[in-house]
Amino acid sequence: MTTTPLLTALALASDGMPVLPLRAGKGPFGNCRTCARNACGGRPNMKHAGACACSRPCHAWAAATTDPTVLRSPDWARAWREAAAVAYHPGGAGLTVVDLDNAAAVAWARETLPVTRTVESTRGEHWIYQGVMMSSNAVRPGVDIKSALSYARWLGHGTGTLAALPEVVRALAVKKPTVRSAPPILTVPAGGAGGECRHRTPTYLERGIAMAEQQITEARSAVHATVYRTFLAVLSTHGRCGCLTDAHVARLFTAAQAKGESARHCTDAWTNARTRLGL
Repeated sequence: MTTTPLLTALALASDGMPVLPLRAGKGPFGNCRTCARNACGGRPNMKHAGACACSRPCHAWAAATTDPTVLRSPDWARAWREAAAVAYHPGGAGLTVVDLDNAAAVAWARETLPVTRTVESTRGEHWIYQGVMMSSNAVRPGVDIKSALSYARWLGHGTGTLAALPEVVRALAVKKPTVRSAPPILTVPAGGAGGECRHRTPTYLERGIAMAEQQITEARSAVHATVYRTFLAVLSTHGRCGCLTDAHVARLFTAAQAKGESARHCTDAWTNARTRLGL
């Protein structure tokens, strides 16, 4: 039976999948005139953090929603009439998509990654895992990772059983540290107290991230405020020395989302904390 993009989106939204329309060419609809050039203050993935109240499908992945009232609203009607496909925000659904763009990438995945749910794409496959991490493009030839702060085209339910997001996938997005031959002692960036950068000690950093995860996990009330304060504390300690990787940030986002925070709220809190600290 033939279905429209809107009907597909409503069905996915009812299952908790944040969705948005895609125009021909697989791109999201552009911002409206009010939001053009970030005049509205922007959504979490924009340069200037703010609370954009636009009711249209603006700001790409950040517009994804599970609210059927929004999806059916007059402000979205034109986009659905012109939509060529449906996209979803994997991170908002607790998922990570390993986008394999060619046959070589698919062959690599079959040799390297744990078996999970797979969906055929135009040129390759999407491998979908249960878990959230920061998105990263071109982690290796023909391989993109789409999770938090990104969108993926809906290509169907696929086959196979969802597996937990493995460390081998998280590791693909971890930036390789710069090797320095000298000086042996790292200095704190401008504005710090100077001296050795203790944050480079793996144990110190790991303990800090683990304590932050625990603080969020144990929150019994005011979860959003707790998440913001925790992000602020982590950034104030580790935000200026280059210690934090996407994997560390993803761990904090995962802990927050386990307490009911949306990916959008996590990104708001992270961005606002960075802004407050001048990062």
